[in-house]
Amino acid sequence: MLQCIQSSLKDILNDPNNLTWVSGALVPLVIGILYLKFNAAPQRPRAITRPTVSQPGGTRTTIMSPPKADLAPPRSDPFTLQELKRYDGTDASLPIYVSIKGTIFDVTSKRDVYGPPTGSYRVFAGKDASKAFGLSSLKEEDADPDWSTLEPKYLKTLNEWYTFFRKRYNVVGRVVDMPEPVRHLVWPTATESDDLTEVTAVI
Repeated sequence: MLQCIQSSLKDILNDPNNLTWVSGALVPLVIGILYLKFNAAPQRPRAITRPTVSQPGGTRTTIMSPPKADLAPPRSDPFTLQELKRYDGTDASLPIYVSIKGTIFDVTSKRDVYGPPTGSYRVFAGKDASKAFGLSSLKEEDADPDWSTLEPKYLKTLNEWYTFFRKRYNVVGRVVDMPEPVRHLVWPTATESDDLTEVTAVI
């Protein structure tokens, strides 16, 4: 069979008329492959890694960066959701802010992660994306400040993310115009969401 195929290809390539046909078919194919290779949009992750994972004995281990002991005292500067948009990383002279449950964190130290154009978590920058954190989602449509519709298991994930950020990033303000269904739930006490046993690990 292989010899028959090789013989057929040889006959095709030896005929000048066939060469014209073959080259005419191959050129568009090669151009198409090169276009896809160099112009296709990079695949973005569709979900974020949860900050903690369950371990035997009920402890939780984070695979993220360890908590910081030198955080500045939390600030309560007021921001509207519209004002928060300025801090999405597009202006390199401004810090990058991420809000969770109405609490605004300065994540400028992780500009490569939260900043445009290639930051994996850039969907969160300059907005309160509490719902997306609860769902562990990177979809733009989930980056919503109203988390009131989340099921209990997703609320648990949201609180884990809140705790994770509280221990690693400076609090620089609060969102003053959160959606009505969650407005009374913003700014929990420091211990309200910090009841998870956490064992720091790598990175």
